[in-house]
Amino acid sequence: MTGTSDDPILTAENLRVTFADRDRTTVAVDGISFSVRRGETLSIVGESGSGKSVTALALLRLVELGGGRIETGTILFKETPDTPPLDLVRADRQTLRDLRGRAVSMVFQEPMSSLNPAHTVGDQIAEVVRKHEGVDKAEARRRAVALLQRVHLPDADRRIKSYPHELSGGMQQRVMIAMALACKPALLIADEPTTALDVTIQAGILDLIRDLKAETGMSVLFITHDMGVVAELADRVVVMRHGRIVEENDVAALFRAPQHPYTRQLLAAATMSGARRLPAAVSTAGVVEAGGTKAPLLEVRDLVTQYPVKTAGFKRAKTHFRAVDGVSLDIHPGEILAIVGESGSGKSTLGKSILRLVEPASGEIRLAGTDILGLKRPDLRRLRRHMQMVFQDPFGSLNPRRTAFSQIAEPLVIHGIAKGADLANRVEGLAKRVGIPSDMLSRYPHAFSGGQRQRLCIARALALSPKLIVADEAVSALDASIRAQVLELMLELQREMGLTYLFISHDIGVVRQISDRIGVMYRGKLVELGETEAVCSAPADAYTRKLLEAVPVADPAASRRMRRAAPGAVGLPA
Repeated sequence: MTGTSDDPILTAENLRVTFADRDRTTVAVDGISFSVRRGETLSIVGESGSGKSVTALALLRLVELGGGRIETGTILFKETPDTPPLDLVRADRQTLRDLRGRAVSMVFQEPMSSLNPAHTVGDQIAEVVRKHEGVDKAEARRRAVALLQRVHLPDADRRIKSYPHELSGGMQQRVMIAMALACKPALLIADEPTTALDVTIQAGILDLIRDLKAETGMSVLFITHDMGVVAELADRVVVMRHGRIVEENDVAALFRAPQHPYTRQLLAAATMSGARRLPAAVSTAGVVEAGGTKAPLLEVRDLVTQYPVKTAGFKRAKTHFRAVDGVSLDIHPGEILAIVGESGSGKSTLGKSILRLVEPASGEIRLAGTDILGLKRPDLRRLRRHMQMVFQDPFGSLNPRRTAFSQIAEPLVIHGIAKGADLANRVEGLAKRVGIPSDMLSRYPHAFSGGQRQRLCIARALALSPKLIVADEAVSALDASIRAQVLELMLELQREMGLTYLFISHDIGVVRQISDRIGVMYRGKLVELGETEAVCSAPADAYTRKLLEAVPVADPAASRRMRRAAPGAVGLPA
């Protein structure tokens, strides 16, 4: 832990945070104690509901803005080794306002929620500088440009005039980090700052935080649910569950010999322990039969899907943006084909085009020999019995006003397949198959966890015994252990029912665990397609190599060896 000291910059003792509503009090953080040493990166890791983000908000008393209350405990902050400790729990509001953004800064998960949409990013950074440093407008602007350059935002002189919505997610997060660094804080608190980003953008942000820490000597408290990110960045780790600390150790020791069962569960989920199967065996079973090769279940040829774009200027000519640009692929019965790429690559549009949820401009799509693009609406509706989709956001996919039973039953009712006792038996059987107890079917979506809601969506997709399931980022919004459970469920159903999946994801590390073949999309084009292990072990395309290099490895020694040996930036295809 080069550059660290045993002298703590922040010490929390017996911290307890509660939230009260009309009839009950919820304990979000239950008497935890920890410290952040000067110059180190401490990661607090845990799943949704563990209390890790509430802990981060409590440190600067921001939790009070959301109805939280610090019931007990002390939070001692020492800005320098020579200054006396300040108890932030008992500090007055003026002291806290002076501290926030100057000595302690915070970066949140959603930059668009933190940035003001009505002001340019340059004005927002300059405001922080002027508030805490007392400089004039011109000097504040000069520093804002320098800060954007420091966080490697391209064309900083021009970007300073941009509004938040004009920047990509990765650029927005760099602006947030620039703002957090404006007054050279002694401590940076980063609450899931890379969770919503693509893996390559995430890798860039992690590198940036690491480099800035080395340059400035600041301490970092990094909140995350991702053990791969912990391995990349942390010196020490605190593991939280249900508001309590269950384990704390140096990062190497914790990964080498985790003591608590929950820590072992997180590590197993991060490496997808036990979920890997043999792609070759599955491919042989699904594709080859006696006497030759099975015909593809799905055939896509030269598919183009485009959207109109109005150009600027007096005449406002209409052009088209090709979200899917000449894609061709086959999926065989019983196969899992993964399509991977970053935001804007066209992968989700491809999935929706195959189901004709958006209309392609040209090309050919055949399901079991049937020309999908040539079907009229009534015929397409009948064919959709054989093609189902599972979306990223299960809560958004379920009707909040309908019970779990009625949502699973809906496709069976619409297609006139079952009613009465037969309908009830089918719904209960589907729920049992995905691990939802029948006594929970009378509940509404809000009463289920994220993983359970996704299981309901899978049960509904299975109701019509489809030949093909398109899973569009179906596990992206889930914590690691829940994600592992849902992936294992999908594999189990694939084996039992002979399902065929088109699995769409931005995370090549996840799809490597479950797919037979991988297709890589970049700017609407399929730039690589092949057997999973061949693509991951010896990628032919520069963009595929970039995706693989960006995946965090849940092994501190391995991830840091890879970082030291990593070559320069890989050029992307034009």
